[in-house]
Amino acid sequence: MGGGPELRTERLLLRRWRPSDREPFAAINADPVVMEFFPGLQSPQVSAEMIEHFEQEFERERFGLWAVEIPGEMQLAGFVGLTRVRAEMPFAPAVEVGWRLTPSAWGRGIACEAAEAALDVGFEESGLEEIVSLTAAVNLRSRRLMERLGMRRDEDGDFDHPLIAPGHPLARHVLYRLRRADRTSPES
Repeated sequence: MGGGPELRTERLLLRRWRPSDREPFAAINADPVVMEFFPGLQSPQVSAEMIEHFEQEFERERFGLWAVEIPGEMQLAGFVGLTRVRAEMPFAPAVEVGWRLTPSAWGRGIACEAAEAALDVGFEESGLEEIVSLTAAVNLRSRRLMERLGMRRDEDGDFDHPLIAPGHPLARHVLYRLRRADRTSPES
């Protein structure tokens, strides 16, 4: 596999995807607790297609959604990273920081630690001026993480997700932004 850096943090390895990640990633995407703020669970086939998309993005961009490994503990905790926002989103074009972790990795600062490393790549190596994040308005855990990363809600940017049926409880989404010039370290 070509482009895209491997990132190491104090506790984590953010790496490219391996064939051995398919089964654990499919289990994460089929977990109703993980997928609470998504319109549905994802099949193993969809999960495999996601990995292929992630790898293609690394080849194009030299950033993407990295597989998160906790060395000595967990080969695949989920993903964290950067991705180009889909064209149909009302705030496109943009680059989003996002994450999805297995529940055993929650509440330990893992998503924050990995997202900080991804933001470094976006701002310092890729030269992005702004990175966004979005989630269902009711997803308070992700919103708190966005705030911990120094992101600020753009209330004028809140939107109904174009890929979720109107009136669905998860349709309303909030948009957070972080500009390179406004970046500060997260609070410990």
